[in-house]
Amino acid sequence: MESAELAELAAFTAVAKHLSFRQAAIERGTSASAMSHSIRSLETRVGVRLFHRTTRSVSLTEAGDMLFARLGPALSDMRAAVDELNTFRATPFGTVRINVPNSIAPYVLGDAIEQLLKRNPGLKLDVVATDSLVDIVEEGFDAGIRFGERLSQGMIAVRLKSNLRFAVVGAPSYFQDKGTPTTPHELQHHTCVRYAFPSGTIFNWEFSKNGESVQVEVDGPLTVDSQELMADAAARGLGLAYVWEDRAAPYLRDGRLKACLEDWCVVEEGLFLYFSSRKHQSAGLRTLIAAMKA
Repeated sequence: MESAELAELAAFTAVAKHLSFRQAAIERGTSASAMSHSIRSLETRVGVRLFHRTTRSVSLTEAGDMLFARLGPALSDMRAAVDELNTFRATPFGTVRINVPNSIAPYVLGDAIEQLLKRNPGLKLDVVATDSLVDIVEEGFDAGIRFGERLSQGMIAVRLKSNLRFAVVGAPSYFQDKGTPTTPHELQHHTCVRYAFPSGTIFNWEFSKNGESVQVEVDGPLTVDSQELMADAAARGLGLAYVWEDRAAPYLRDGRLKACLEDWCVVEEGLFLYFSSRKHQSAGLRTLIAAMKA
């Protein structure tokens, strides 16, 4: 089989899996127009329409469904066979796609990525940082990082060492004008910068002390979807912010922000790297897992 044919079949499999040219293009590291061209070329070569296309949706024809059922396992076996060649290399070769929450990406990946890429010159990492909940299998990722939420069936989770901690911070001028809260309950009387997930859900601030856990639904005139914006808004005196301590560190060092409720802010330990138990675990993914655990 020619390499062009294999490329077309791989493109077909990606589009069939996602039923989206855009998502398939992201997985394949190319453009949607290139994916569309590959599918048209394949359909012309085999003389059968494989997809129903409209401006709003993509679906498999009966022929396309049959081809996908046969082709998916075959291509997986081929990828696994090629990956086994890594046993003959000093370091793994290939690309690993990983999804990680945008709010914590720099603090859990930075050192690990640096060491991983320096020690494995044949390895490539494709990192997508987003606070949206992502189905890593459907979106074509090899692994994801997530806090201790319930994972889908068929996933394996590896606990990561974590020293991430939240902090409640505000500008010195804010504390001078509004006072300093001494318990989480007092936050209901303070102006706070709220954080909204991509779904629109507002994040409640969570605290724990001496076995007592508290969730506070804060209020304020400003809602953002970025911890960086939260820290900046707090530094401008617009209210208190609840952000990762590492995110606030530069502001805390130069005095633009001060912390409060420190005895209520605990270390977040429920951080996991997770991946599908049904998918072939490549040498690159195994190396990433080892690096993240370390």
